[in-house]
Amino acid sequence: MGLDSIWHWAILLIIILLVFGTGKLTRVGSDLGNAVKGFKKAMQGDEDEEKRKAQEKLQADPPPSENTQANQNQRDSSESK
Repeated sequence: MGLDSIWHWAILLIIILLVFGTGKLTRVGSDLGNAVKGFKKAMQGDEDEEKRKAQEKLQADPPPSENTQANQNQRDSSESK
């Protein structure tokens, strides 16, 4: 006499429906679905945010070019005069 009988599951379902009611059970299902969606969105958001920050850093700190260094050297020499 375990929980493998269909009658045990049917009785358990009836008791759950009587205790909680159908309205609460449907709200629990939709709330659980929204929680899973929110969790997935948050996980995606973290990855997107890391990519965005890396892209911003690349745009904010361009590598110095040779022309830039030559101009800097000219400025330094003219300032020291």
